Amino acid sequence: MKSKDLRSRFARSFALAAAAVAVLLAPMAVPMNAQADETEAITAAPVQQESNTMRFWAAAAAVSLGSIAGGTAVAIVGSAALGAVSERPELMGRSLIFLGLAEGICLYGTIIAFMILFK
Repeated sequence: MKSKDLRSRFARSFALAAAAVAVLLAPMAVPMNAQADETEAITAAPVQQESNTMRFWAAAAAVSLGSIAGGTAVAIVGSAALGAVSERPELMGRSLIFLGLAEGICLYGTIIAFMILFK
């Protein structure tokens, strides 16, 4: 496969993923109690509300960037491991370890997202 085709496919998939994240997270930018009752607003003391918008964006960024990096790492390591195993079958165990390390990047992003959301 040509590197230009690979780059254009990666750019298209990245743009599609970014658009999906933007569409899914856009409703979270509006605070939940934006339409407060007028009488409640007059009688109640002003309360400062904490917005969770930045936490949601940070969690989404951690998962999406971790997944993109993990997928890229698995693609590179997997193709190299397949070539090495085809020449020397005794390298199968080592190649699986390297693939597991590459997949760990996705898990780290997910764990960080849970730490951000449930602080």
